[in-house]
Amino acid sequence: MASALDDDTQRALGEATATGRAMLRSAQKDLQKVFIIFLLGFLGTFYALRLYIWDFLRTVTESRMRAEVGESFEIIAQTPFDVILLQAKIGLVVGLIVALPAFLYFARDALKRRGVWRQLPAARWKVATVGGFAATLFIGGAAYGYAVFFPVMFSFLAEFGFEAGFAPRYSIVLWTQFIVLLTLSFGLAAQMPLAITGLSYAEIVPYETFRDKWRHAVVGIFVFGAVFSPPDPFTQIMWAIPLVILYGLSLYLAKVIVTTKRGSDQIDIRATLRARWNVLAGLATVGAILPYAFYTYGGSNAVNAVFSYPLIDSRYRVLPPGAGLGVDPQTAMAVYGGIVAVLLAVGGFAALIYAGLEVDPDGEFGDPTAIDLTTLDAGGIEAAPPEAFIELSEDEAMRYASEAIDEGDEAKAQAILDRFDETAEARQAAQDDGEGSGDADGGDGADEATGEPGLGDRASRAGDSFLSELTDGEQDADDIGGYYTDIAFVAGSLRSKSFRLVATFMIALVVTFTWFYIGGLGAVRGNFLRRLPSELVSETSLEIITLHPVEALLFIVKFSVLAGGVAVVPMVAYYAWPALRELGAVRGRQSVVFLWVGSLTAGLLGGLALGYLYIAPAIISYLVADARAYDMLLTYRINDFFWLIFFTTVGIGLLADVPILMLLLNRAGIPYRAMRTRWREVTVGMLTVGALLTPADIVTMFLVTVPLMAAYGVGLLVLFLVTGGGRRNLAPPAEIVS
Repeated sequence: MASALDDDTQRALGEATATGRAMLRSAQKDLQKVFIIFLLGFLGTFYALRLYIWDFLRTVTESRMRAEVGESFEIIAQTPFDVILLQAKIGLVVGLIVALPAFLYFARDALKRRGVWRQLPAARWKVATVGGFAATLFIGGAAYGYAVFFPVMFSFLAEFGFEAGFAPRYSIVLWTQFIVLLTLSFGLAAQMPLAITGLSYAEIVPYETFRDKWRHAVVGIFVFGAVFSPPDPFTQIMWAIPLVILYGLSLYLAKVIVTTKRGSDQIDIRATLRARWNVLAGLATVGAILPYAFYTYGGSNAVNAVFSYPLIDSRYRVLPPGAGLGVDPQTAMAVYGGIVAVLLAVGGFAALIYAGLEVDPDGEFGDPTAIDLTTLDAGGIEAAPPEAFIELSEDEAMRYASEAIDEGDEAKAQAILDRFDETAEARQAAQDDGEGSGDADGGDGADEATGEPGLGDRASRAGDSFLSELTDGEQDADDIGGYYTDIAFVAGSLRSKSFRLVATFMIALVVTFTWFYIGGLGAVRGNFLRRLPSELVSETSLEIITLHPVEALLFIVKFSVLAGGVAVVPMVAYYAWPALRELGAVRGRQSVVFLWVGSLTAGLLGGLALGYLYIAPAIISYLVADARAYDMLLTYRINDFFWLIFFTTVGIGLLADVPILMLLLNRAGIPYRAMRTRWREVTVGMLTVGALLTPADIVTMFLVTVPLMAAYGVGLLVLFLVTGGGRRNLAPPAEIVS
C-alpha cells in the first residue's frame, strides 16, 4: 500500500501520525481531565435530550398545527433501539466537541515544539470579539428557525399530507436529523455578514464584487434554500427572504469596514453628528410619537385582526400598553417611545454614515490601478498594492505629494514618494513590456498572439489526451474514443435547440408538480384504494404514512422530474435524428420520429391501463390479504406505496414498449442478428439502469431487470417471426452495424 503513495504523501502522513502521538504523550497525564469533560458533555446531552429537548422539539413541531392534524401526528421509533442510540450518538458528538478544546490545550506543549501551535495573528480581545460575533449570529439564525420557520414549516408539511389522506408518523431518527440539518443550515447561513466582511477586508473578494453581483447572490440563496429546505415554494420563500435582507446588511457592514481600511478620512462620526443632528433629532421625535399613534389610532386592533385571519391563524396578539411590562399605560408609552426613538436614530445615523462613503459606481473594482490615492491616508498609502504606483508618472506622484502637503499631511506625502521609488524597477519593466507588445491588435488579439489557451481549450485538450491514452492515439468506431466522438457530435447538434428542450422539461415538471401539489396526490390515492376489494382494504385497515416530514413532497419532485424527462425524450430524438442519420446509426426521414412516439405512447398507455385496472390492484390485494391473515398492522410509507403503484402500472407500459421499440429499431436499420448476439450488453445495460433508478436494494434491482429481460426475449421472438429468423429485416442494416 505504501508503494502506491508518493514521497510527499507518505511524508505528510508520517508527520500527522507523529504529531498525533506527540499530542497524546503530552496530554497523557491530563487525559483523565479530558475524559471527564467528555463524559460531562455526553451524559449532559443524553439526559437533556431525554428530559427536556425531545419535549421542546415536539412542542415546536406541533405549535401551529390544526387540532385534527395534531391529534393524528405521532413521533415513532422503527426499532427498539432508535431512541437510546440516537441519544447516545448525539451525546457522543457533543462530548467530543466539548472535550476537543481541552485536549488541544493540554497538548499545546507538543504542538509548540513541532511548530503547529501558532501565535494569534491579532490581539486576543479581537479574536474573542469575532468569535462572539460568530456565535451570536449562529444563535440568531437558529433562533429564527425555531421561533418562526420550524412551526410554520411543520404545520404546512403535516397538513399537506393530512389533506391528501396520509398520516404524519415521523420517525424519530429522520425527524431529528431533519431538524439538526436545518438548524445547522440556518446557523451557518447567518454567518453571512462575518464571511462577506472578512473576505472584503482581506481583499480576497473585493467588496465591489459582492455589491455588483447581488443578483447572482440572490439566485444562489434560493438555490441554497432549495437544497437545505423543503421543496415547496412557501418554505423556500420563508428561508430566502431573511437571507436576502441579511445580505443587504452584510453589504452595509462590509462597506463601512472596507472604507475604514482604505481611507479613514471618509468616516468622520463627529462631523456627521454636527452636520446632520437635525435629521437625527427629527427621527428620534418621530420614533417617540409612533407608539402613541399606533395605540391611539387603532394600530393594535388592525394587527390583531391580521393575526386572527384564518389563513394566518396566529395565537400571538398585541397587548394593551403596559400589560406586558406590568406598569401603567403612561409609563409603558414612554418606554416604548424611547426604544423606538433610539432605534430610529441609530438606524438613521448608520444610513448617514453609509451615504457618506463615496464609491465610484463606474470604477474598475478589483483593479488595483483604479484606487484613488487622494482618498487614502498615510496608512492606506503604505497598504495599497504596488500596481497602484506602477502606473503613476513622476509628475502625478509629485502632484499627489504636493496636495498632501497642502492639506498638512506630510506623512502621506512622504509615503507616496517612498512607494513611487520602491516601484521604479517594476515600472521600467512594465514600460519595456509595453514597447515589446505595442504592435498587438488589442486585448483579444494579444491573448491570441500569446497563445494562452482558454478554459474551454484546456478542457477539450485534457479530454482528448485522456481518450488518446485509452485508444493508443487511434480512434476506431468501436472503441471508447469513437463512441465519445459520436456522442459529442450528436450533443453538438442539440446545442442550438437547448432552450426548447429546457423549456419543455420545465413546463412538464411544473405542470406535474402543480397538479400533484393542489390535490392530485390525494386523488390518485383515493381512486386507487377504491379499486381494491372493500373487504380487504378500507380507510382504517390500510394506513399510508409519512416517516419523513418532506417525504410526500420529495416523491412529487422525483415524479415531476421523471415526467419532464419523458416529455423531452421525443424532442431529443427528433432534433438528433439528422446527426444520427449522418453517422449511419439510423435510416429514414426525420418524420419517422412521429411514428416512434405514437407507437411507444400507445404501448405505454395500454400497459398503464392494464396495470392500473387489473395488475396493480391484484398485487396489492394479495399483499394486504397475506398480512391480514396474521392480524398485522398495515402501514405503508408513501414513498414505497406510490412507487409500487408506479412500477405495477407505468412499469407494465414500459415492458410493453420493449418489443415495440425493438421492431422500430429493426425498421431503422438495427438487424435481428445484432440484437440477438448483443443480449449480454443489453443485460448489463438494464442492470445498470435498474441500479440507478431503483432503491439501493439488489433484490429490487433484479425484480426490475428480470421482467425487462423477459420482455426483451419476447421482442426477440416477435422479431424472429416477423423477419424469418433475420433473413427479411424490415430495413437494410445501418452503416453503424453493417
